[in-house]
Amino acid sequence: MTQLQGAIAATRFGMGARPGEIKDASSDPRGWLKAQVAPAAAAMPAADLLSTKQVLEARQEAYGMNGAAAKGQDGVRTEAQQVIQKQVQRETRDGLQQEVEARSRHAATTPNSFAERWHRFWANHFTVAARNAQTIGLVGPFEREAIRPNVFGNFSTLLGAATFHPGMLVYLDAARSIGPSTQAAERRDAGLNENLAREILELHTMGVGSGYTQDDIIEFAKALTGWTVAGPQAARLAGLGGQNQRAKGAQQRARQQATGKLARESGETIFLDPLHEPGPRKVMAKTYNGPAAEQAAAILYDLAANPATAKHIATKLARHFVSDTPPASAIAKLEAAYMKSGGDLSILARAVIDLDEAWSETPLKFKTPEELLVSAARAAGVQATFGGAQRAVYTSLAQQPFGAPSPAGWPDDTASWAGSDAIKKRLEWANSVSRRMARGETPTQFLNRALGEIASEKTRQAVARAESAEQGFTIALMSPEFQRR
Repeated sequence: MTQLQGAIAATRFGMGARPGEIKDASSDPRGWLKAQVAPAAAAMPAADLLSTKQVLEARQEAYGMNGAAAKGQDGVRTEAQQVIQKQVQRETRDGLQQEVEARSRHAATTPNSFAERWHRFWANHFTVAARNAQTIGLVGPFEREAIRPNVFGNFSTLLGAATFHPGMLVYLDAARSIGPSTQAAERRDAGLNENLAREILELHTMGVGSGYTQDDIIEFAKALTGWTVAGPQAARLAGLGGQNQRAKGAQQRARQQATGKLARESGETIFLDPLHEPGPRKVMAKTYNGPAAEQAAAILYDLAANPATAKHIATKLARHFVSDTPPASAIAKLEAAYMKSGGDLSILARAVIDLDEAWSETPLKFKTPEELLVSAARAAGVQATFGGAQRAVYTSLAQQPFGAPSPAGWPDDTASWAGSDAIKKRLEWANSVSRRMARGETPTQFLNRALGEIASEKTRQAVARAESAEQGFTIALMSPEFQRR
């Protein structure tokens, strides 16, 4: 039984078993997992990857104040400017590929695969996707800077880090949101954007149908105004960029100081009072009348402590670690752990590990394509899994990293990933992997190493009776036990 639980620990709670890992976990499966509940376990090496500030400074150097191509004095881009812009575009695309490869490599090799799964759950919960030129360079830094360092801290801290990171502000258009009654709104013919406020309430905290109203969304969106990304665009929105002949004396000096501050903090999150909707805000029947720069954070803090948030997160965690339709008992235990600990995510992680409902002998969760590929890379190696074409393989299975289709993230249920065409693509992938598998190992040995006692007798017989080693490897990879966790 302990060996079976060791296999469950490595393949269901973790990202898949590396060679020898099931044996390591079998002596104390739950203790093996809990030892990974530490901030350092979720960290990822990032020596060659760019920070958010570096990405945005490069973009701002090459592009104009409103994101359009910078132009020369005659209104036409110079040849030198075109060269710089093309170089930035190329470097941004290359940077995304480097982020994908580094993330995959880390998931395939880390000894802390529960910590990696825990991080990926929260990265999907707070999705920022590479949907356009503005976000393509921010998705990797967002995960590394806002999510990874906070997944074992307090949920309110993680919520704040995700909300105020430039990646989220740009992705959900909050960086351009302006208080509707401000002079900046009148001058720019711009106004309030509700996207971030709505997604925080609907996806990140309370959940759909939990009691908030459209008025709450609007008021929360107003509280978020003023939070933007320092740089030329922020200066333009706030009316600080360019020349103003009528601005004199103290007003001129104030403008110069504000513009200088924007330049010094270029690429960082900043609060600009001229963009903030003045006055108190009323959200969920509570009035927030503190300083303008503190309104949004105060609302986030209260949302994190809301019982509806505890239930929403507990339900998602139970769905991820137990089954698509988790029992009410599992949700209740996680909800209680969240509320009792005040949203301590390390305590919540240990509560997930202690869920008896999550230790079923039968794998119930169907792996997403990314989970399948990572588990294969941990068991068979990165080269065998991807064949040197990571991006193409992810694309063929319809789950490109950092490419979630909406702010709701990737779906976490069988129906979304188990269609007939998707299964056919998985079989094609398994056949290609089987041709690259190490020839010093039999399919049965691979099955034992990758799944341990999770592999059923029916699967073992099918692998043993295969007409060739390649066929045996394919059967192992396509077995219900390997396709599920």
